[in-house]
This record gives sequence, C-alpha cells and structure tokens, in this order.
Amino acid sequence: MVDVLLAGALSMAVALLCTKPFIAFLVRHRYGQFVRDDLVHHHVKRGKPTMGGAVIIAAALVGYFGSHGLLAALGAMGVLREVHSSVSLSALLVLFLLTGLGLVGFLDDWIKIRKERSLGLRSRQKLLGQTLVTVAFALAALLVKDERGLAPASTAISVIRDTNVDFAVAGPVVGVLLFIAWSNVLIAGASNGVNITDGLDGLATGASVMVFGAYTMIALSQFRQGCQLLPGPACYDVPAALDLAVVSCAIAGACFGFLWWNTAPAEIIMGDTGSLSLGAALAGLAILTHTQLLLVVLGGLFVIVTTSVIIQVISFKLTGRRVFRIAPLHHHFEMVGWSEVTIVARFWIIAAICVAAGLALFYSG
Repeated sequence: MVDVLLAGALSMAVALLCTKPFIAFLVRHRYGQFVRDDLVHHHVKRGKPTMGGAVIIAAALVGYFGSHGLLAALGAMGVLREVHSSVSLSALLVLFLLTGLGLVGFLDDWIKIRKERSLGLRSRQKLLGQTLVTVAFALAALLVKDERGLAPASTAISVIRDTNVDFAVAGPVVGVLLFIAWSNVLIAGASNGVNITDGLDGLATGASVMVFGAYTMIALSQFRQGCQLLPGPACYDVPAALDLAVVSCAIAGACFGFLWWNTAPAEIIMGDTGSLSLGAALAGLAILTHTQLLLVVLGGLFVIVTTSVIIQVISFKLTGRRVFRIAPLHHHFEMVGWSEVTIVARFWIIAAICVAAGLALFYSG
C-alpha cells in the first residue's frame, strides 16, 4: 500500500509544481490553443497554452519509477522490511499506451499550433498512430509471459473477470488477431471518448482522476484476493495486480496535480496530448485487470458524451435535423445558458455516480 500512495504523492507533487513553469514556457513560445469558430463562448480561450498532457505523462512516469526506486533504496538500507519494488510488464504496458498515444496527441496539438487551425492530424493519420501503438501493446500483453507462465492479458472478454466468451476458440492465430482488433476498439474508443469530453476547463481531468482512482482500488482488491494468496473460484488471477495499482495511482495523482491549473478558469489545456493518452491508459488498465466491459460503466461520463456526438451525426444524416444545439453534450448545455463551472460540476457528479456504480458491480461480483 505504501508504494501505491507514494507513487500518487510523487506524481501529484511533480504535476503541481512543474505545470506553472511549463505554462510560462508555452506562453513564451506562443504555443496556444485554437478554438472552433462555432464555439462562440470559447473564443476567449484562443491562444491559451495547450499540450499540458505532457506534464501529466511526465509526472506519472516520475511517480511510478520514483516510487519503485525510493522503496528499493529504503529496502536496501533496511528501513522497510517488505518491499514490492520490481517493475512489472503490466505496468510498463500501461505506461507504453500513455506515452504512445500521448505522442500521437502531441503531433496533433503541434500541427494545430504550427498551422494555426483547430484541426491537427487527419483522422486517418490519427487512426494509424493509434493502431500502431495498440498492435504493439496487444502483442506484448498476450504473448510475453512472466515467471509463472502467465501473460498480462487473455483472449477472453471480461467484465469483472474473464468470461467464457474467448477469442481463442477460433484458433490460436485467429484468436490473437481478434484480440488485437478488440483491443483496438477499446483503446480507440476510450482515447477518443476522453478526447471528446475534454471541451471544458477541468472536465476530462477531474473525471479521469475518479476513474483512475477506481482502478487503483480494483487492482488493490485483485492483489489481496489473488489466486496465489487466496486460491479458490472467486480469486483474481491478474498478473502484477499490485503494480497496476501503483501505475494507476501515479496517473491519478498526476491528473490531480494538473487539475490545480486546469480547473476553471484554466491556465493551461491538456490538449490531445493528454486526452488521448489518458483514455488509452484507462483502456490498458481495463484490459490488464480483466475488467474490459466494466470500463463502460466506470467511464460512463465519457460514454454519454461520445454517444451524444454519435446521435447528433446519425440524426443529421438521416433527417437533416439536430437533436442537440451543438455536440458534444457539454457544449449543448453552454448554448442553453448553463455556465461552464455549473456544467463541469454537474458532469463531475455524473462521473462520480458512474464510478460508484462500476465499483459496486465489481465488489458485488
């Protein structure tokens, strides 16, 4: 438990202390956000520093590796008796998704800044980047095994643990290909969901803190009820569950520290660098904790906001009419007359309800 809390505290401190200097750097080089022309309420945010997700990624990396290094040093000195300081493949895979999709998002943000437009990478380019990172993640998660012969992921679809629906029944090769395709759906869906939700100051960041906090609790429970410690039909055979809690808490802490500067009125925007990376990390945690479909409930706010865009597009193409004044949903409420702070607060409440529902489902199972 010490390693989990230490990772979260370190990452939060780094994000809290380093975001302000990063803002000054961005302002000095005029790396600012560009806003859609139809978002009249947001024209005041043009030029606001963006790419703040770089701080979140860096803080999470420092929190994770810093906690391991510090605990290893304390263990070597005899200060702590029992130290879990080994770096696991599972945690590295989550960090790979975090940094890999963060790089895709950074390129997207950079193009927006350099070309002074609100659109960065083309959809095909962004999808290609997401796919390359996902394929590398999926292959490593499924084919690389630990000392017990267990891979971080399995080919079975999972809710609170693996179900009987297993891609492997189609054969070993086809099973791997289907798992890669399924992982791509989860990762692309989650990363784009957080990206779409990141439209108001602090909205996606605050919601992400809650979901990563939930995954910290889930991974800790899986560690304490692991099949090595408590063998039985209800045990969780999740490799490196404790280390997944460490990396999840590190990302949650980084988001929490960044939120100090990102809450309304935000001094910096996380940009696609942050939103794509956070969504990918959430999907990675869902896959590696064997709670894939539970992410739909835990990240219910992201699902609701993304669904509003889908409904808007389908309705306009089929009937020529719009269901909402503007999509995504949070911008609709802006057009209705709600203040930004009110929308964020109420959407955070919805996010908290979704997280509570997801945890209730997990613990009841």
